[in-house]
Amino acid sequence: MIVTEKAPAKINLALDTPMRYLDGLPRWNMVMNAVDLADYVTVEIHRRPQTIKVYTNSGFLPNDQRNLAYQAAHILKTRFHQTDGVTIRIKKRIPVAAGLGGGSSDAAAVLRALNKAWRLGLSLDELARLSLSIDSDVPFCVYSQTAHVTGHGEIVEPLPSFPHYWVVIAKPKLSVSTPAILRQINYERLVHPQTDQLVEAIKEGKFQESFQYMGNALEAVTMEAHPEIAHLKERMQKLGADVAQMSGTGPSVFALCHAESRAKRIYNSLRGFCPEVYQVVLL
Repeated sequence: MIVTEKAPAKINLALDTPMRYLDGLPRWNMVMNAVDLADYVTVEIHRRPQTIKVYTNSGFLPNDQRNLAYQAAHILKTRFHQTDGVTIRIKKRIPVAAGLGGGSSDAAAVLRALNKAWRLGLSLDELARLSLSIDSDVPFCVYSQTAHVTGHGEIVEPLPSFPHYWVVIAKPKLSVSTPAILRQINYERLVHPQTDQLVEAIKEGKFQESFQYMGNALEAVTMEAHPEIAHLKERMQKLGADVAQMSGTGPSVFALCHAESRAKRIYNSLRGFCPEVYQVVLL
């Protein structure tokens, strides 16, 4: 049996961490949204061989147990005592190590695909709980819709979807280590965005008003090491973005625009300035 799933990228409309848990990991308070920039994940199950194989069109990704998609297949195969072999083919469009959750979304797509192929009958809530051990972004990616995400990442509260907004995403030519950024957090210096106000504005349908509450508490941490991210954000703002900010721990920066003409202007301006630029829409 063969199942193909779309694996959308995510952006953080708000990202905050108010504290660390005793296990050293951050407690998250985030608003996340999927965008129409996506990988496509095809999963095939077969009797022989009874192994997990991963193939991608990217030379930057491992194809063994270090790959999050592999880990997703291993979790379901082990948990539900499935003896089938699994072949995963990932057509990458989301940039790697970009703060856009590409690997997490691929893992979530594998979970959804195998849930169908093996007829496990698991709800999205159950898949999300199983997925937390893979990466903190995977539970959100199981849903891939506007959501308030808290805890270690396992508490996902779906929110009303945004109306049609254009998104321009730009990834500068650098990579950022998420674990390294998280180790550098100084909670006494962190500036917290108004995440709870953002959640309330979205629930009330006040989408234009919600822009003032968006923010990323880790921007200052990442930008201190990579000032080109700050320059990219400033450029988007000067070109007329309704809001511009870093996604995740970076390095990608996104601009939200209500008008397609404004998004096109930002996109065209950045193409010669940044190696990877995408114009898409919020999902």
